[in-house]
Amino acid sequence: MSGDAGSAERAAGPAGTGGAGLVSTTSGSGSAREASSASPGWTGAVGEPTRLLLLRHGQTPMSIDRRYSGSTSNPSLTDFGRRQARAAADRLALGDWEIGGIIASPQARALETAEYASAELGLDICVDDDLRETDFGTWEGLTFGEAAARDADIHARWLTDPELPPPGGEAFRAVDDRVAAARRRIAESFGPGTFLVVSHVTPVKAIIRQGLGAGFELYTRLHLDLASLSVAEFYADGPTSVTLVNDTAHLR
Repeated sequence: MSGDAGSAERAAGPAGTGGAGLVSTTSGSGSAREASSASPGWTGAVGEPTRLLLLRHGQTPMSIDRRYSGSTSNPSLTDFGRRQARAAADRLALGDWEIGGIIASPQARALETAEYASAELGLDICVDDDLRETDFGTWEGLTFGEAAARDADIHARWLTDPELPPPGGEAFRAVDDRVAAARRRIAESFGPGTFLVVSHVTPVKAIIRQGLGAGFELYTRLHLDLASLSVAEFYADGPTSVTLVNDTAHLR
């Protein structure tokens, strides 16, 4: 799995889920919206969630070649990546969500992507360092194949062991822990509502994993395109929900 993997062709390809989740319907009088608002729903959650719109940054020169691009490299967006960021911002400005704030990784590719949304939505950007990408250590700048050839045993075990870091780098468990801390800070600082988080493939996967309550195998099995949107909801009383994953309809 590449930390900044993806290509222009895949990022501009068919949409992922393309929707904002399923709506339950009931027989008898009343609309589905009325029925769903009358009870806690299938999760038992009450109140309004902290809803995180998860936007992966646009294309960089390193993502074209599918190179590990972590927290120690800081490439800017390509022209194509800027077009992706603009398309995502246009999608967010359509009004599907009432967005109350923007929180971004401090790295250039995420901040550049967030700036397009900031301009469209009229919102300032809050930076959270814990939303930065994984530190890939000595694999930084290598392709998957190059890293596997250099450190065959470690690379193979790293793909299935969240406790094992790359040489000189950061384990997925450590990334997941700091991203969880960032998520809790967002909930504590902003409260219920809808907020845009602009980050990288691993932190976005971390929040999706936490929303699903899934295992760490999600990190290597879930594909997220560049400039894709996902949505995860976290309720103050505990329940969580993921309602959208890898939506790229705005890139078509």
